[in-house]
Amino acid sequence: MKRKFAAFFPVYLLSLLMAFFASCAQDGDGPLDVMPNGENFEGNGFFLGATLDSGKTLHLISDTLYVTLSQIWSFSNCSLTSIDLNESVNDSVFVIAPKIEIKVNTDDCPAPMYRPDTTFKMVLKDLPSQVTNVIVKNDVDSLLDSIMLRRGKLERDTFSIFIDSAFAVHDSLPLRTKESPSILRVLDSITPQKFFWRTLRANCTMRVDMCGDVVADTVYPASWNVNDTALVPVRYACASADSVYCLNTKWEYDSTALGKVNERLDTIWHMSTYYVENIPSCAMMNNFAYGGFAYNSKATFVRELFVPSEGERSCGPSTKKDWIAYRLESNNILTESDDGENKTQIDSLYKVWKSATVAPDTLRADSTESK
Repeated sequence: MKRKFAAFFPVYLLSLLMAFFASCAQDGDGPLDVMPNGENFEGNGFFLGATLDSGKTLHLISDTLYVTLSQIWSFSNCSLTSIDLNESVNDSVFVIAPKIEIKVNTDDCPAPMYRPDTTFKMVLKDLPSQVTNVIVKNDVDSLLDSIMLRRGKLERDTFSIFIDSAFAVHDSLPLRTKESPSILRVLDSITPQKFFWRTLRANCTMRVDMCGDVVADTVYPASWNVNDTALVPVRYACASADSVYCLNTKWEYDSTALGKVNERLDTIWHMSTYYVENIPSCAMMNNFAYGGFAYNSKATFVRELFVPSEGERSCGPSTKKDWIAYRLESNNILTESDDGENKTQIDSLYKVWKSATVAPDTLRADSTESK
């Protein structure tokens, strides 16, 4: 039986190989058709994302608008025939609802794929006067992005404001520069602090001059840590200011000779500095920058303001309808939230600005009073 099976096996294997090659040698070999029997298909593809941008922070009615569609599915790389943006106006909204047109046939590429992002450029003009928003949505009516349109012009100014040295004195606050634009500095709050310290004996290892009279010289740190007890060296110096007692690098500290723990009371002053300006009704700040801010000198400001036209229907965002406050410490505009959360703070700041003492607007040596 073993011999018969061994003789039969090569014939069996040969027949399997012949059947395999015969199955691969049929007419019409090659890639499978995208559509069976040469049928054509025409319809709509879809996209997953879209963004709107005019290339500027503020979108003006005359700006060029860029509409970017991302992750466009068109069945395959070759079947996309056209993209129609389908523009329409619905009340105060300019609607963009792109449609992806595809056509699939036997000549198409065999692999489905997401196409790269596609960007369209359009000029916003001849829109009805009631349009205040632009939106883009997909084929299932989902909102993908939106922008607000403004009607008006941009005014860019560069100017300097003198910052008097009194702005650095806590007792002089609140203080502001005169007229508008102006700088306002206010005292927000005061926080008492308590620091602990103890003396540390310091011995001189190399005296340069043997002076007869010496005095204790306590070297306090430049900064304090509320969570630690600071060690304050007690050195000795010559009583005469013209004499030298010890080289600065030749002090030796004795950690075994510590004094009792002492308290140092201090106060943290919390202050805020604002750039304040009266603005046209419903205007808003588009860009803001400043440099060289120092007391007893001039600070230069560059401000771009959006001034609405007479037909503009939208306002802000601004601190008040015709008044704006820009906090310099945090570089942000103080605005009232939708729920009116900051309204009390804004009203209070506005009253402080109106009643604050006005600082001199020039160096004392340059003022007319000193001449």
